[in-house]
Amino acid sequence: MIVLIGGEKGGSGKSCLAQNIAVFLTTECNASVIMVDCDPQRTTSDWIQARNNNPKLASINCVQLYGKIRNDLLSLEQHYDVVIVDCGGQDNLALRATMSVAAYILMPLRPKRRDLKTVCHMDDIVATCKMINPKLQASFVITQCPSLPNQANRILEAKEVCKTYDINVLDAITYCRNVYDDSEESGLSVIEIDPNGKAADEIRTIACELFQVDCAANLEDRLHPAMLAQSAGKGQMHNGLTNSGLTNNGLLNNGLHHQAQPTHLTTQQRGQNGTQRPQEKRYAI
Repeated sequence: MIVLIGGEKGGSGKSCLAQNIAVFLTTECNASVIMVDCDPQRTTSDWIQARNNNPKLASINCVQLYGKIRNDLLSLEQHYDVVIVDCGGQDNLALRATMSVAAYILMPLRPKRRDLKTVCHMDDIVATCKMINPKLQASFVITQCPSLPNQANRILEAKEVCKTYDINVLDAITYCRNVYDDSEESGLSVIEIDPNGKAADEIRTIACELFQVDCAANLEDRLHPAMLAQSAGKGQMHNGLTNSGLTNNGLLNNGLHHQAQPTHLTTQQRGQNGTQRPQEKRYAI
C-alpha cells in the first residue's frame, strides 16, 4: 500500500504527519514501513538519521527518490506493507508520479488563507491523476489549529472551503502543540513521547479515519490478510480434527503410532531485510 502525504503548500506539517503515521503503523499495527523522502530539504531523512541513533526505537527504513519515481514505488510496495511518501510543498514530477500509483493521498492544510488558496489547484491535480489511478482516495486534513475557543470558527471555515470541492475532508485535526516539534528533533514521534497524550490521540484518529478503520487492530488485519486467513484456517482444521477424533491423542488411543515429521519452514517477513536488497542500496540512507 502506497500512502502519499503531500500538497502544494509548504509548512503545513506534511513531514510531521508522515513521520508520526509511520510510527503508528510500525508500533501499533505491526506493519513493515519504508518512508520515501522526496523533499530536497531532507526533513524526514534527517529525522530517520536521528532515530537510527537510538537502538531502543522501532526501526523504520527510508530512501530518497526524486523525479519519475513511479516504478521505484511499485518495486518497494512488493517488499513492504506500507510505503509512505513525503513530498515537498510544491507541484512537481515526484508528487504526480506518486499519485498515479498511490492508494491514499493526505493533504494537510493550516486554517489560513494562503493555505486554502492551494485547494483549487490540488483538486485539479487529483482529478487529473484519478483518470490514471481511479482507486486513489484523496483527503484534506486541517493541521496546526489554534487551541483558543474564539478561534474555532477559523477551523470550521477552513473545512467548509475544502468541502466545496470533490475531495474528502477529515473530521480529525491537529492542534498547535510543542510536542510535535520536540519529538521531531529527537527522531521520535508523539506516540513514543507520550502514548496517552492528546497529540498521540490526534495521530491515531487521523490515521484510522484516513484508512477507514475503527482501531489499529482492524488496520493490522487489513494489512496482513494472509496471516489472518492462515490463523482462521488452523482453527477450523483443529476443530475438524477434534470432532472426528483424529487428533494426536485420538490416533494413539486407536493403536496407531503418530510420529511428527520434521518440517522445514522458511519465512521471510516483508521489510525484514530493509535496505539490504540490491535494488534499494543505491537509495538507502
